[in-house]
Amino acid sequence: MTTKTLNPAQMEARVARFRKLQTYQSQNLAAQGIPPGAMEKITARKVYPVMAPADYQGRSAGAPVKGPRGLIVTIAECEPGNGPGLHRHLNTVENFMCLSGRFEIAWGDNGEHSLVLEPLDMISVPRGENRRFRNISNQTGRLLVLIVPETDVQADPISYDPSLAKEIETEYGKSALEGLQKVGFKFENEPV
Repeated sequence: MTTKTLNPAQMEARVARFRKLQTYQSQNLAAQGIPPGAMEKITARKVYPVMAPADYQGRSAGAPVKGPRGLIVTIAECEPGNGPGLHRHLNTVENFMCLSGRFEIAWGDNGEHSLVLEPLDMISVPRGENRRFRNISNQTGRLLVLIVPETDVQADPISYDPSLAKEIETEYGKSALEGLQKVGFKFENEPV
């Protein structure tokens, strides 16, 4: 049986080398003018896009590996105590696998429920559920994050409380807020 065989250069183009990854904070500073400090108010300290669909337009569009429609893969890296605030994904399921460190995953209207992921533990948080994660270990921790749309819309809008939008606009300016909105961050009047 004969198969189509990729040459080494073609296969290498399908590899994401961690040492070469750029955070989406730095990618979005270049593409959208979003200051890293504004991005850090709503994401893990460093988020490395690994794979995204070729036509994906959100914050992970700069991922080096172009994969199938409907799957976005990132690595969230957090120093002790770091993690994003309470938010919800409107169209997607967010799946976390703890690679290193220990992460508290909180959920509920106000984050009132929580559990801890140890290395190689995994959780799947359904769309629409408020969630946050925080590294509770005393070392830098990493989460493998797999985001999968549950709707026909191939986008990943994320909703935060509007008070955060006011804080970002005051500290970083209206253009920073508009850049965040352009890559899928929403600030709704509904509680998150």
